[in-house]
Order: sequence, then C-alpha cells, then structure tokens
Amino acid sequence: MSHLTMTPFLRRVLKADAWISVAAGVAMSLGASVLQDVLHLPSSLLVAAGGALFPWAGFLLWLAAKAVVPSAAVWAVIALNALWFADSAWVSLGGAFQPNALGHAFIAAQAFAVLVLAELEFMGLKRATQPALSSRG
Repeated sequence: MSHLTMTPFLRRVLKADAWISVAAGVAMSLGASVLQDVLHLPSSLLVAAGGALFPWAGFLLWLAAKAVVPSAAVWAVIALNALWFADSAWVSLGGAFQPNALGHAFIAAQAFAVLVLAELEFMGLKRATQPALSSRG
C-alpha cells in the first residue's frame, strides 16, 4: 500500500471539507423541520443526510491530523465525495422526491461545493505524490 506525506494544501482542503460538512450537518439535522417546508424535501432525508456528515467530518479531521496517510484513504475521500454528488443528482432529479425550485438550488449548491472539494482533494493528492525535485540541477 502506498503512503503519502500530508501537505499543507491537502491538510487545509480536508479540514475545509470537514468544517463545511459539520456546518451542513448542523443545518440539515437541526433545521430539518424548517427546511422540509422551505425546500419540499422530507425531514427524514435531511436528518439522515445531515447526521451522516458528523462521522464523515470526524474522519476527515482525523485524516488531516496525520503526517503520513495511505493514498487509498485520500482516494476514498474523493470517491465518497463523488458518490455524494451523484446521490445529490438522484435526489434532485430521480423522481423519488419532489423538491421545489429552492430545494433544487439547495441540492445543486451543496453538490457543487462537494464536487469542488473533491477536485481540490484530487489536486492535493497529486501534489503530495509528485516526486520532489532534486536540488542538483
């Protein structure tokens, strides 16, 4: 299994992902009854999705605190963020739920944020795995 040294960039992105996840988790979990009426999404979906973000954030913070991590762990973060994006598209467009325009905008905004984080994490992974340039010219 290959490992990589955590770079400051990757550490910051993982922490940003974690704290954004906490904020979204709090909003969706604690505000589910209000958001249900505003977004036309079931509160059970909002509570479940919001609740899932807390252990996710904990994992991201734990990973960001490590000096060396398995590259597979960072790939897993990227893959799970891509899965969240795909699931968001399904919730918005799949027909099982009927969000209103504001609900679609909410889903699209958080899905876009997750996609940006996944891309930044991918960039961080690539930077962390690049061989260091030799000081000899």
